[in-house]
Amino acid sequence: MRREYLQALELESWVLRAPVSASAAAPADAALDWAQLRERVAVCTRCALATTRTQTVFGVGDPQARWFIVGEAPGAEEDRQGEPFVGRAGQLLNAMLKAIGLSRSEVYIANVLKCRPPGNRDPAAGEAAECLPYLERQIALVRPKLLLVVGRIAAQQLLGTDAPLGSLRQRTHAFGAAAVPLVVTYHPAYLLRSPGEKRKAWADLQYAREVAARV
Repeated sequence: MRREYLQALELESWVLRAPVSASAAAPADAALDWAQLRERVAVCTRCALATTRTQTVFGVGDPQARWFIVGEAPGAEEDRQGEPFVGRAGQLLNAMLKAIGLSRSEVYIANVLKCRPPGNRDPAAGEAAECLPYLERQIALVRPKLLLVVGRIAAQQLLGTDAPLGSLRQRTHAFGAAAVPLVVTYHPAYLLRSPGEKRKAWADLQYAREVAARV
């Protein structure tokens, strides 16, 4: 009856929209605080890795660190423990940091991906694209003076390039709108397989320390 009455008066009939769902009304990643970001990562289902992970691997360290260490993705041990860079690669990273006067507790450490790719395969482009906003928000919250990116895949993802790692080393790049200085070096897992490259990694760490001192 009401609709017929409105039609007779040549008036448009308006229908009340369904309420916006909680997920649709949720704040964007760039607006989250630490607790909200951690919670969102913990329940993330943006890609298929959510079906194969044991748990997400958020990040660890000083939330006000000057140095932010970025890796590629969790491995099997990280997937079990829920912390990035544990096991032999983590021990080597700790030793690398100690060599330039830093401890693990003084830096912040996170990966591009928050879930382990099955079989430790390389992250797919879509997986990295879905996860990168989480890392970007972590970087924005920490506000580091330097990003030390370890490994080819992480470097290529953050810099938006397919250039080989060798051409990215010993240069100061800029990341994001804040133009955070970014330095690239080898991943500790690669150094365990190729110990002859440790000398180059040491040169990269010295270079990173010089960059950080100027910021």
